Order: sequence, then C-alpha cells, then structure tokens
Amino acid sequence: MEIDSLLSGLGAGIVIGLIARILVPSMQPIGCLMTILIGVVGGAAGGFIGQAAGWDNFWLTFATQIVIAAILVAIVAALFRKGT
Repeated sequence: MEIDSLLSGLGAGIVIGLIARILVPSMQPIGCLMTILIGVVGGAAGGFIGQAAGWDNFWLTFATQIVIAAILVAIVAALFRKGT
C-alpha cells in the first residue's frame, strides 16, 4: 500500500466522519480521533458496497459511505454515553 493511498483514505475519513457527525442529531461524546476512525471505517465499508454492487456513480457511493458512518457515529456515541 502506498503512502498516497493512506493519506487519501485518511482525508476521506476526516470528511466523511465530520459530515456524519453533523447529520447525527445529538451531543456525541466522542473525540476527533474516534470521528476520523469512524469516517475511515464508514468510507471503506461504503466503498466496498459500491464496488460490489457495481455502482459507477461517485455520489451514490459517497452517500452510502456517509450513511454508514452516521449509523456508526450514533452507535458509538450511544455506547460512550452509557459508559459514563
């Protein structure tokens, strides 16, 4: 894996994680690193789904990545909230 791929994945994870946090309507007690991690996981999962489904549309895959990341933000925020 090249450093360019890692950096672009990290950049996409930041953007996807931030958009997902904006879309989830509540206070999320998770930090910046967790947001980036969720964005990277959501981006990878949405990318795999888009590739497996054969979608050639960037926006459809991007929307799927954001929806997955938003669901993950809601789940992780709920878990962190219960722990405190």
